[in-house]
Amino acid sequence: MLQLRLMDGVIVADKPEGWTSHDAVNKMRRLADTRRVGHLGTLDPMATGVLPLVIGRATRLAQFYMRGDKTYDAVIRFGYATDTYDRDGKPTSPATEPEIDRARLEEALDSFRGLIHQTPPPISAKKIGGTPAYQLARKNLPVDLKPVEVTIRNIELAGVDGTRARVVVECSAGTYMRSIAHDLGKILGCGAFLEGLRRTVSGEFSLLHARTNDELAALSAEGRLGEVLVPAAQLLPEFPCEIVDRLTAGQIRQGRDFRVSPFRTRTGTKYVKAVTQEGELVAIGEARLPHLYHPFVVL
Repeated sequence: MLQLRLMDGVIVADKPEGWTSHDAVNKMRRLADTRRVGHLGTLDPMATGVLPLVIGRATRLAQFYMRGDKTYDAVIRFGYATDTYDRDGKPTSPATEPEIDRARLEEALDSFRGLIHQTPPPISAKKIGGTPAYQLARKNLPVDLKPVEVTIRNIELAGVDGTRARVVVECSAGTYMRSIAHDLGKILGCGAFLEGLRRTVSGEFSLLHARTNDELAALSAEGRLGEVLVPAAQLLPEFPCEIVDRLTAGQIRQGRDFRVSPFRTRTGTKYVKAVTQEGELVAIGEARLPHLYHPFVVL
């Protein structure tokens, strides 16, 4: 496909329910006619929403997105807990129909704001001695996961309807919404699980950038998939951009250090983007000396 010859960047998919993140990657590989596709942050099959798919040489930038913040719109069902902490699991407590007191729920949500220690669900990809926890759990073996630090930047109660509550959460990478639902159930003493989940923001990408599978398939069939590509040079907007000439770009690709204008960066800036005059990302440079950068990742 001629349209994809220079396709290096991110296309944001609106992942449908029932798909794994890897399903979305495989679909994009077919649409973009390339094996070089990855994703920036796993979504469970039950979840929908923003799934950035990184394509071509831009896959080398994935490491910079591991700590990107996320925003979720979640529906929590109160009344019983499940072994997976979501609606697909088996009940682990008797089913009840509790009346959810909004004021009490608001008070419970306060305990999640800020830096917290969260225990991942037993059915998760967290590894214990090199083995994913879900493999141990499915063999009925002990799953002893240690709490990890995560940051809940904001958590708001958007509504209560019977035994269900809708919450919107802004959080650090690595936060499990299933654990938040489960822990809320324990605080309220009635059990709870995650019934629905939609990711609305992932790093610098939001639903405004996202396209459904049907939309992406139609664009690919018309040779217009590049229209929704976020080019590599536009990624990582928090990194200052240094425009380099053709000679300097060639030297950077050979691993040579390059200088950055003091007007482009502040002292202590760790990374910069080296971009050609034509708008092509050459490399991510890492500071070695003030205003001197070494090619850390070369595209």
